[in-house]
Amino acid sequence: MRLKTGASGFMLKAMNEFDYDVIVVGGGSGGYAAARTAANADLRTAVVEGGKEVGGLCILRGCMPTKALLYAAEVKHLAEHPAAWGIQSGKVSFDFAKVMARKDALIKEFADYRAQQLSENTFTFIRAQASFVDAHTITLSTGEKLRARNFVISTGSVVAPSPLPFLSKLDYLTSDEALMLKKLPKSLIILGGGSVAVEFAQFFARFDVKVTLIQRSPHVLHEFDTDTSEVLEKVFKREGMTVYTNTTLTDAWQTNGLKGVSFLHEAKEVRVEAEEVLYALGRVPNTKSLNLDKAGVEVEDRRIIANEEMQTSAKHIYAAGDCTGPYEIVHIAVMQGEAAGHNIAFPDKPRRMDYRLVNSVVFTEPQVAMVALTEKEALRQNIPYRAASYPFADHGKSMIMEAKDGFVKLLANPETGEIIGGCCVGPVGGELIHEIIAAMYKRMTVKELAAMPHYHPTLAEIWTYPAEELALEIQPSPVELTDRQKALS
Repeated sequence: MRLKTGASGFMLKAMNEFDYDVIVVGGGSGGYAAARTAANADLRTAVVEGGKEVGGLCILRGCMPTKALLYAAEVKHLAEHPAAWGIQSGKVSFDFAKVMARKDALIKEFADYRAQQLSENTFTFIRAQASFVDAHTITLSTGEKLRARNFVISTGSVVAPSPLPFLSKLDYLTSDEALMLKKLPKSLIILGGGSVAVEFAQFFARFDVKVTLIQRSPHVLHEFDTDTSEVLEKVFKREGMTVYTNTTLTDAWQTNGLKGVSFLHEAKEVRVEAEEVLYALGRVPNTKSLNLDKAGVEVEDRRIIANEEMQTSAKHIYAAGDCTGPYEIVHIAVMQGEAAGHNIAFPDKPRRMDYRLVNSVVFTEPQVAMVALTEKEALRQNIPYRAASYPFADHGKSMIMEAKDGFVKLLANPETGEIIGGCCVGPVGGELIHEIIAAMYKRMTVKELAAMPHYHPTLAEIWTYPAEELALEIQPSPVELTDRQKALS
């Protein structure tokens, strides 16, 4: 199906002409951003979307549905544990069908709005699968062929296939399927310890499912610092989950209505069984069916290789979002899409991606968030730093909230005091980290952050404590201060 929008219409063209200035393959967040940017620059633009649903991963299977479910789980958890505030409650019951129905209604609203944006904008929206015939031509599942001067590929990602052959013995759930469950299993094994795995683990556990989480690395959330991961592991165990880390899966089976896996842990074989197994070991770029070799686009393990201008090895073809990376985060996909659209329209004024402020949020409770460097990454890159942290257990507002797990941490340049990284594991960490993003955007020092007024009692004022500690440790020389002042003027 083709939805026609804008004033350009459909014109018969000679075989050697282009149908469009830009064709964007994929209508998710990155693709929509690229198309909107190109169309606003008066380029004849089309979006080709072949998915059964419109909206992209974030809306349909990622950010929005999982956070809707996690918030429901948090409300239930708070209702079940009010004693700290002198409040009594009986047994809290729930209707899982209504929990899922609310999630579905929210997602439909978001997806309908994205479909409206795609069909009512100043570009053409085409519902079909696409693959390349040559560097300037795609063929559609409708049988039509389209030619374009430029392309943006933004096809997202799909659930990664299992690298372990024995897991094929299991009829396991993927993260996509877990979001569509009609009823809760009584018990669940989760394979993986990344953000998808831990978010699902806490959701199911708080809805009374017996959860066993099995992670290969020494800690969950291995991209974060160990002190951060340990806080989440402690909370998970306190809430009744069984957590195994530093494991090696060895076998799987399915019998008598149960599904099981065996693995090595602390030099011993462990066998666990549950009603369901959730495979949460990541996603891979959705590029397999695009025939990118015919377009001259280089890939590495299905991931499109692109430079900082989002340009691929075929100079007229750009990429954005999860199909290219290096970060599978929706706001980065949007920025990449905007950069790609801009660079096609204005090649003499290129816009380059800057990942200095890359940030990440995991929506467990406590939430886990970071921006820029962790200590682990600073050490890996041999970047000198000073670090200081402060616990929520000793902070006024979090004590009032009975939200005492975790801490905030700042990393600073040991010579200038400029903030080069931040981490928060604690209440609304995903909101609190934005103070450090803003500070780093303006290249503030820890001294400047410490001097910035903060209202009391608030959660945000906790950042002043590690900032003050580092400001006392780091005393830039007058020459350095003068140079900095000149740079900022």
